[in-house]
Amino acid sequence: MFNKLMQLILKKEGRKGVVNLVLTDDRKIRKLNLIYRHKDKATDVLAFPMGEEGIIGDIAISKDTAKRNAVKFEISLKEELKRLTVHGVLHLLGYEHGRKMRNAEKIYQEL
Repeated sequence: MFNKLMQLILKKEGRKGVVNLVLTDDRKIRKLNLIYRHKDKATDVLAFPMGEEGIIGDIAISKDTAKRNAVKFEISLKEELKRLTVHGVLHLLGYEHGRKMRNAEKIYQEL
């Protein structure tokens, strides 16, 4: 399901390439967050753009945090994982937090 979603977003954004998605836990994503962002805490999603031809990048999502978010937002875990996948792909494509990203997220979450 998520591969199809990621490819639809890439197509609509006029991009081609590979996006790798990894579902992990809080312990592992905390370690990645510390190494790459110097923040010693778990987070919900991290995006790692690649500079290689044909490879757009990697996305890591903490399933532990996604479960807590789903309860907090009163949505299913599947909906939250979809939201985080969309968010991660948009970051890989150069979107930064703000109005433009929020608008794109609304559009792509309806796919």
